[in-house]
Order: sequence, then structure tokens, then C-alpha cells
Amino acid sequence: MTENLAVSRRSLVKLLGGSAIALPLARMAWSDSAMAADAVAKVAAGKVRFYGMAAPGLDNPESMAQVTVGSKLGVDGGDASQAFELSYEAFFKTGDKVPGPKGEMIVAGGYYDIEGRPIMDTSVPGESRQMFSDCPDGMSLLQPMDGVDKAALGVKGNPVFAVVQFEYTSRNLAKEDLYGRLPSPLAVMTFDQNPETGALKLVRYSPVPAGNSHGLWITCGASRSPWNTHLSSEEYPTDAFAAEKSDQFHAFITNLYGDAAAVNDPAKANPYLYNHIPEVKVSADGSGTVTKHFCLGRISHELVQVCPDSRTVLMGDDMTNGGAFMFVADKAEDLSSGTLYVAKWKQTSGEGPGAADLSWIKLGHATSDEVEQMAKTLKPTDIMDVVRAEPTEAGFTKIFYEGKPNWVRLKPGMEKAAAFLETHRYAALRGGSLGFTKWEGTTVNAADKVAYVAMSSIKGPMKDGSTDIHVQGPTSGSVYALDLRDGQQDDQNQTIDSAWVPVHMAGIPALTGEDLKAADEMGNLANADRVANPDNIKFSEDMRTLFVGEDSGMHVNNFLWAYNVDDKSCVRVLSTPSGAESTGLQSVDNVNGWTYIMSNFQHPGDWEKGLHDKVKDVLTPLINKNFSDRYAAQVGYIAGMRQLKNA
Repeated sequence: MTENLAVSRRSLVKLLGGSAIALPLARMAWSDSAMAADAVAKVAAGKVRFYGMAAPGLDNPESMAQVTVGSKLGVDGGDASQAFELSYEAFFKTGDKVPGPKGEMIVAGGYYDIEGRPIMDTSVPGESRQMFSDCPDGMSLLQPMDGVDKAALGVKGNPVFAVVQFEYTSRNLAKEDLYGRLPSPLAVMTFDQNPETGALKLVRYSPVPAGNSHGLWITCGASRSPWNTHLSSEEYPTDAFAAEKSDQFHAFITNLYGDAAAVNDPAKANPYLYNHIPEVKVSADGSGTVTKHFCLGRISHELVQVCPDSRTVLMGDDMTNGGAFMFVADKAEDLSSGTLYVAKWKQTSGEGPGAADLSWIKLGHATSDEVEQMAKTLKPTDIMDVVRAEPTEAGFTKIFYEGKPNWVRLKPGMEKAAAFLETHRYAALRGGSLGFTKWEGTTVNAADKVAYVAMSSIKGPMKDGSTDIHVQGPTSGSVYALDLRDGQQDDQNQTIDSAWVPVHMAGIPALTGEDLKAADEMGNLANADRVANPDNIKFSEDMRTLFVGEDSGMHVNNFLWAYNVDDKSCVRVLSTPSGAESTGLQSVDNVNGWTYIMSNFQHPGDWEKGLHDKVKDVLTPLINKNFSDRYAAQVGYIAGMRQLKNA
């Protein structure tokens, strides 16, 4: 996305704050003496480019079992030998004790219930510890703000804040699966930015209470809004028509409220209160507050991307039979009311990932307050009838939901409730193209008016002809480019009040995966020298670079890539520990003159049968040593201290 805090390509830009070597453990202090020499080495004006790294291999197994950065940053006029080495700086490993808001030491990535009480893991008799996540995900480095008391925060240099969220935790001490069974935590990190080197030191970690927003469910990708807030996500909605039979949802409610009886309280065990957009605002004291917006559709929000008008929101929908959704807010910098749309795909090519013209169907207008009130007062059967086998009664329409046929009949007068609480079913009923699979991150190139979308895996309803999307693939996915235009009309011939409406969508050849017919010598199921299963994506306006992080079940190690949108080159920048997903990606063009690429990973050593068979035995002891027997992961950023002065 355009993470531009002082947008001027002709201004002084200091690139990639911080400097480190790739270590499995976080550094908790500046290395001023080591970085000072780097900081004074100014690079002549020129265009930024990245020089890539090779994929790590079993000739150096440690490189496969930790974050590895072997890439370089260069500018025009010099070759790779004159480029500057990049590296990785970790703020912490989850489960570490870090300074809390009152100076106390607290557990990084720790879980809390709706009352702020630590959630304890007592799954093994005689052992007890606070639950913490091995799955850090979305992260937003925020613009410095006025009114900060540096002394109160313990900051010597420049105070900088960031929000980090944790999607889930893989398992408890008894090694039982905990996916989606705990309320997702968020925290505000306060950094002390060294003004001479750009290095970031974590000085405070403040959990963000979410009780006023009913707690949070599976927070995945995130973005920073143009008005300097963190836009979170809630993924994979529980089917409201089957929620009473969902063990996962019941476990979530039990842990959220610290009471098994909560699942019998319809005011608490209400799936309609989840899968919306939580927005986190950070105050000058380093604390955060959450507001959940209910009017952007109840979908599998991977992340949202707000366009430069601060009104148009393009949304990822990470679901089988997902859709392309857009929200246009009534007011700039305010997501509390607006109009929701779903796209109609008119295919122009079925080759590879395919291409299509997009038109837009208006689903409805609402405020967050009225949708929240409907969520609290309506049952699913008040909104529509849903059956799983073809009915004999009249009035039903066949749609596809989560890969399976549903027959749906809307109740009279329930259009608005259906649009905002049963968004997938209603959008399909209205003729939207609900056939996408694994629609992940979305970001915007403002200068060229292009959005980019990561389709992590092209399969199922995108290929089988069950919907109006019918393309070839590949299974390893593609990044699509979406042309953005003004003057567009919706299905009711009304002009859409936005200049950032997607009108055409096509896969980018250089960012399309290549499936292998048989696994290679490492076990990769897709070409390791191409992007596979793209997930997190963020665009840097100043660097003219699209960064792409993988969530691949086809690469033995997942990678972070840099794609130059002008020369179409794509190079590998970072490798995560084997079995881990690249998460938390954010490109920030200017924070007090410094540029950062934020990068986390989650669930290291999450071995997949077949894919990791050739490396598992060698890497398991290394992963266990580096990441607390696979219970931990890292939050951090790419570093490589040099300054770039543009003319």
C-alpha cells in the first residue's frame, strides 16, 4: 500500500532504518556503535532497486531454520557489488517477557479474556503458563504524533508507535489444536527511534482491550489507514446457520468470557458480532482503543486497503466462494457509514490466472450502529431461509457457499440485514461473482491508479466451472493488477461516488506461480524461483516496489519478494523459517525520514506431509531450538542502514 507519511519523491528519504544480522532471538537495544558508520554513508541520488538472494538449502540447514536475509539494496549507477546488505531485526520472540505499560514485564503475544485477565494454559497437569501466540500477523507502523511525553514513555530519541495483531495460536502444551479457539490479541508497541541511525528499540508493549468490541476473532492481515490508524481484520466467518454446532466457535466464546456457560447466552455466543473491521487508534501515551465497524460487510476479511481519497475501501475476502467487495464511506476518514458493493466478473481471458472486466452491484447503505443493532436482535432465520438440499418449495435460489450448494430464500424486508450480516449469500443472490478462492492481501499504487490483489491459490470454484469465473490456475496462485477509474456506474445506473473503482483485473505474469509436475530435490511443489501462494502484499510509492509475502504449502521455505513495477523484475528478499508463513508485511516510506519494511512470520516448523518430508528430520531440532519447541515466532523488520538522498 502507499504507506507514505511525507509524500515527496524529491525529499530526503533515508532507507531501511536499523541494522542487524539474522538472529533467531530479538535484540532489545540499539547497536549505536555498529550502526553509526552506516548512518553517515549517504548514497547518491538514483532509483532504488533490490538485488535478490538464493533460496536457502540443506548445505546450510540453519539458514532454513531462521529468518535469512541475503539480499541487497542498490541504486542506479552501481552494480550489485556496490549495493548495501540487508538484514533482519527482531523486536521480540512471542512468549518473551517485554516491558508492559506500567514498566512491568509481560508476555509478548499473550492472550487475555474480555475482562483483561490472562488466559492460562493448564492442559498438562502440573504445568501452567499464560497462553501466547506463535502466529503474529498484521502490523502497522504509525506516523509520529504530537503531544507525546518522551520521558513518560522512556524514549530518548523519537517516539514511534506500531500495532501488531496475533491471528491464532497453533496448539497448547498438550499439543491440542487451538486454531480459532482463543480471542485474538492486539498490542501497541512503543519504539525509541534513534534519530541518527533509524534503529527501533522496543520500550513498551501495551495490550489493547477489545471488550467494547465483543472481542476479536482470527485477526489476520492489516493495513494502516491514511489517517494513521490500524485497520485490523476478522477472518473466516462462522456460518450463523450452523454456529450452535460449531465446537470451534463455542471454544472461542468460552475462552473469551472465561465461562463455559457463555455459549448458552445468545447475547454472547452470537456469530453476527464477528467478521467485521476493527480499527485501532493509538493515543499519545502509547495505549490503544478498538472500534469495530459493522457496515463493511460480514465477509472473511483478510485485510482492507483504503484508497488515497480516504473513503474507498477495497477488501480481500479469503474464502472459498469469496467475492470482490468495495465500500465507499460517506465521509473521508470515517468508516462508520457508507455503501457496500460486490463485483461482477465478465471474463475476457481464461488463460492462466485469467482476466476480466469488472462491474459493480450495489448491496446497500448502512451505518455501523444500525448493523450492530441488527446483529444483536436478529437470528439467521429472521433474515433468510437456507437449505442444503434442493427444496420442493418455490422461491429458492441455488448459490454456492464455502464450496457447497445452498438454496436461499430471502425473507421480506430483510435486504439490508442480509447485505451486511449474510453478505456472501446475499451477494451471490444478487448476481455477484462469488467464485474466488484465497483472495488475500490488497494494496494500491496511487501514482498509476492500480490496485494489486494476491490470489493465494487458484483452485476449486475458480477452475471447475461452477461459477462465472473459469480460469486455468495455477494452484500456486497469482498477483492480479486492477485498473482503477472514476465515473463508474453500478447495476442501478447510479454513479459510484469514487474515483478509485476497479474496472479490469488480470494476473501479472512475473507474479504468477509455476506448479511442478513432481516435487524437486528439496520437496518444493512449485518453482522456488517464482512467487508461490502470494498472501501479504504492500506497495511502496517511493521505491516503486510491490512487496509480496508468501503463505505457501508448495514452497519448503516461504519467501518475501520485491517486484519493481517499472522494469518488471522480481527478486527474493527474505526467507522465513521452514514451515512458517511470511506475515506482518508493511512498507512505510517515511517515518522521521526513515523507510521501513516491517516483517513477521508465524508457525515455524508447521510441517506439511509431502512438502517437508526431505527436510523435516534435519530442521526439526533447529526449529525447536530457535523457537521454543515451535511455540514461538518473531515480530520485526528488514534493516540495512544507508541514506538515500533524491535530487
